[in-house]
Parts: sequence; structure tokens; C-alpha cells
Amino acid sequence: MKLLIVVDMQKDFVDGSLGTKEAEAIVDGVAKEIAKKKYDKVYATYDTHQANYLNTNEGKHLPVVHCVEETDGWQLNEKVAKALAKREDVVYLRKPTFGSEELVKCVREDAAKETIESITLIGLCTDICVISNALLLKAAFYETEINVIKDLCAGVTPESHEAALTTMKMCQIDIL
Repeated sequence: MKLLIVVDMQKDFVDGSLGTKEAEAIVDGVAKEIAKKKYDKVYATYDTHQANYLNTNEGKHLPVVHCVEETDGWQLNEKVAKALAKREDVVYLRKPTFGSEELVKCVREDAAKETIESITLIGLCTDICVISNALLLKAAFYETEINVIKDLCAGVTPESHEAALTTMKMCQIDIL
């Protein structure tokens, strides 16, 4: 089984309160990757915060309100949402922080039924949520091929994107 993990391709990260031109630049490629038949299952994560975000630990470190549940900025980018909607094998997960324990749990359930050949991650932000989930998955599935497609990810800055890719490569995550 080959899995694709689409991390936080939400409006606030693409062209909203925390959007960047680099994030906008990967949207079409992410949609094309989602459409590929080579993946047996797709997981799409939603960074999900509540109205009290600024009072949370994350909010104190990053005081920019974003991805508040059910707001427009919390929704997936339209092109990405359309690509996901065309598949029948998508699991949507809300995550309250950078890495998703629920994602690992779901992949464990998949692995109990069928051998996981590879797990590929794409999305936003390389240096926060992509790396967090890649490392969680690597820790849980250390004998499984874990990939990150570098051109289908974007970081907070181009420099932090590259630093995250280097860190993941050092942790034996394949950077494609």
C-alpha cells in the first residue's frame, strides 16, 4: 500500500494570514500529485484551532490567528479540495498541533491490514507541520520508506524550508 499525506493545504497557509508566494506556487503541483493513481490512500490534515488560539501555547509563540475551525481560512485551498473530492480513498484529519498522533494511529490501522510500502508527504509548512508529521511517521514506521516531495512543500521562508529538508534527510527520510 502506498500512502499520500497532504499536510495543511488550507487557505490561511496558502494565501491567507500566514500565506506566502512559495505556498501559492505549489498548489497546482499538489493538486496534480493528489490525482495520481499511484497512491492507494490519501490522508489530508487540517491545522485546527479554536477561537481562544491566542491564549494557547502555540498562540503565545505565534500570535497570528489562523485556521480557526470552520472559518474560511481553515478550509482547504479550492484547487486542492477539488482534487481530493475526486478520490474515494481520502481520510480527513483535524489536528490541534503540528504533528498528528491521530495520523499515526490511522496509518497503524492500515498497516495492520496491509503492508505499507511507502508514505509520501506534501504540503505546508515544511519546517513546522510537514517535518513534525514526517518524523512521527518515521519513528512509528522506521522500516517503511518515508518520502517528502520537496517541490510540493513550502516553508515559512525558503531558508527554513531548506533547513527542514536537510534535517529530514539526516533522519533517513527520502527527499524527492
